[in-house]
Amino acid sequence: MSNRLSLKEMCARFDVTPRTLRHYEYIELLMPERVGRSRFYGPREIARLKLILRGRRFGFQLEEVRQWLLLYDADPKNRVQTETWIEVSGRQIAELEARRDELQETIEDLKALRQVSIDSLND
Repeated sequence: MSNRLSLKEMCARFDVTPRTLRHYEYIELLMPERVGRSRFYGPREIARLKLILRGRRFGFQLEEVRQWLLLYDADPKNRVQTETWIEVSGRQIAELEARRDELQETIEDLKALRQVSIDSLND
């Protein structure tokens, strides 16, 4: 079994579209091996895509993900990348918690307004 995946296999494995992979290649987040018109993704690109998708899931911008990848390339022992990750993930957690709190407040306001409407029908 080869340790390389085709574009189609990458799409299936990670539930992404070919357009997404081509976009990540265009903005130089992924650099698949090219054989003619075919693209092949080795272990490095697979790991990079996992990081990209995880970063997106956590709400990070692609430029932030690019910075992590650049740090990894510059420091294979990952110390700088890990320190940077701790800093930016802390900020992201605070932002997500603030959005959660705002959303919870909005839900409570909507429930209260809904209840007022229900009560007005029962009067």
